[in-house]
Amino acid sequence: MSTSKKAHAFSNLVREVRKKYIGKGPEQITTRFFGSWAVCELKGNLTSVEKFAIRSDEGKRLVRDLRTTFIKEIYHDPGLRLAVEEMVGAKLVTLFCDFDLELDTAMTVYVFDSPLGLDDSNSF
Repeated sequence: MSTSKKAHAFSNLVREVRKKYIGKGPEQITTRFFGSWAVCELKGNLTSVEKFAIRSDEGKRLVRDLRTTFIKEIYHDPGLRLAVEEMVGAKLVTLFCDFDLELDTAMTVYVFDSPLGLDDSNSF
């Protein structure tokens, strides 16, 4: 499978995971591979309740903390980890995620135990 097809398949998997566990998937996902990393940029993530909540500073803190903590937590599920690992042919070591509420953009970096051999020629 080509790198672009693998990136598209990985993005679709991430979208389905977000829809299943959060209730709304991102409107747009871009996935790129670099060495042992899969980097996903996700745009259009917030639910209508979250959009309401972020009108206050406390709501912003709460939504950002919940989103980043919850995303990390769901990948402890063995079945989900296996699906991600089978997609790229490597073991998931950890992931990092962050969320910019004003831009409604999330970044998630999946770190695997070996190079994926899918390096993207269109680097950032």
